[in-house]
Amino acid sequence: MTEPHRDARDGHEHARTTDEPHERDGPGARDTLRRAWGELVSTARRTVADGLVVGTSGNVSVRVGDTVLVTPTGVPYDRLTDDDIVGVGLDGRQVLGSLRPTSELPMHLAVYRATEARALVHTHAAHATAVSVLVPELPLIHYMAAALGGPVRVAPYAAYGTPELAENTLRALAGRTACLLRNHGTIAYGASLDQAYDRTAQLEWMCRVWLLSSSVPGLAPALLSPDQLAEAGERLRGYGQQE
Repeated sequence: MTEPHRDARDGHEHARTTDEPHERDGPGARDTLRRAWGELVSTARRTVADGLVVGTSGNVSVRVGDTVLVTPTGVPYDRLTDDDIVGVGLDGRQVLGSLRPTSELPMHLAVYRATEARALVHTHAAHATAVSVLVPELPLIHYMAAALGGPVRVAPYAAYGTPELAENTLRALAGRTACLLRNHGTIAYGASLDQAYDRTAQLEWMCRVWLLSSSVPGLAPALLSPDQLAEAGERLRGYGQQE
């Protein structure tokens, strides 16, 4: 959802003031929350720098224990500071900060309650959004679909910020770590903000490749078979440096 282009700190956009981390927990917990907030803000700014969102569209969250830190509604990411921390419980009750959380909070919380996600990135990436209005599932254009759990589904459209959108998203994410949202954008989760962001970027890249290859007159892109995707998934499990 595209958040309003105004700063939620202006006018009467403040939520009730909630406890600061140091008032709720010990110094260690406070430092952990502050570090996580800093990483969240950096990730949110990266979505803008990399062209995955425009203005204050999209949102980012990270789970620290039973607290979910999330970008606030209507605040440009370059204006966020250490003092703008926003945190909610898994029940949606705001426990940190005075700025209102993103309007997509129901979707974020639904994913955290239903999966092992520790971080989530939601964008309005152009190529992925274009694909979301064309097909019910991203065609198997590249083996990196295996890194997202398999063929990437498109969640049916529902108005932003609604329980219906959260439910549609969970169905599309079954057995997956990312999906497309019809006429809306993308959502991806991971064990860390870096992983959630990387999955978001991979999804946008695959969507771009499919759109480019599909646009050549008289030719159709070669797609992978389910068996080829399964083989790639097995190989990806051993990819990178192993501890």
